[in-house]
Amino acid sequence: MGNRLQDKVAIVTGAAKGIGFATAQRFAEEGAKVIVTDINLEAVTAAIARMANAEAYAMNVTDRASIQAVIDAVIQKHGRVDILNNAGITQDARLVKMTEAQFDAVIDVNLKGVFNCTQLVVPHMLEKGSGAIVNASSVMGLYGNFDQINYSATKFGVIGFTKTWSRELGPKGIRVNAVCPGFIATEMVKAMPENIFQDIEKRSWLGRLGTPEEMANVYLFLTSAEASYVNGVALEASGGISL
Repeated sequence: MGNRLQDKVAIVTGAAKGIGFATAQRFAEEGAKVIVTDINLEAVTAAIARMANAEAYAMNVTDRASIQAVIDAVIQKHGRVDILNNAGITQDARLVKMTEAQFDAVIDVNLKGVFNCTQLVVPHMLEKGSGAIVNASSVMGLYGNFDQINYSATKFGVIGFTKTWSRELGPKGIRVNAVCPGFIATEMVKAMPENIFQDIEKRSWLGRLGTPEEMANVYLFLTSAEASYVNGVALEASGGISL
């Protein structure tokens, strides 16, 4: 247990599992009051049973009324939002096979959803003159990837958000950064066929996949005072997979 985020109020989206869950848990360990959100209330309620100092909310990032309701409840209870952590989804297919529904779903969550959450949270950060926003990009947002045109496009876009918002909000005391994970050992990645899974491990110069907990530490750094002069970066945390 530490105190790097002592008394901070952090909203973490997509936090029922994977990197989002590990990040919420890490924030709570460091003293933050963590607002753990996901589209499924049952899943997010189960998630907070495994962490202290956390509250569960159902939130659909594609529904602005849903986001506003959570923010209003948080402001009423805690009076502030110090940290926003934006997540995303995948629905993979090659260009010739991707359905319009697959394309739209990923754009709606990963791009519009990040815009929605940030636009609705930022006024409360501006009021306090401080805040830290960390967006989930990906190495696919730096280099692209086969079968992931929709996902890659959104993750490039998230970096665009990050670079632009860091200029707009930096002078107001709000830092905006992005994390670009490589292949991380989440349930989603571990469900891949064994031969693909092994190929991914070989591509990392560390010889293994990353863990959600390792990504959570990156998010923790970027939201903490230790990163007080870090603004507008897209930090690759991939074990050197791009080298």
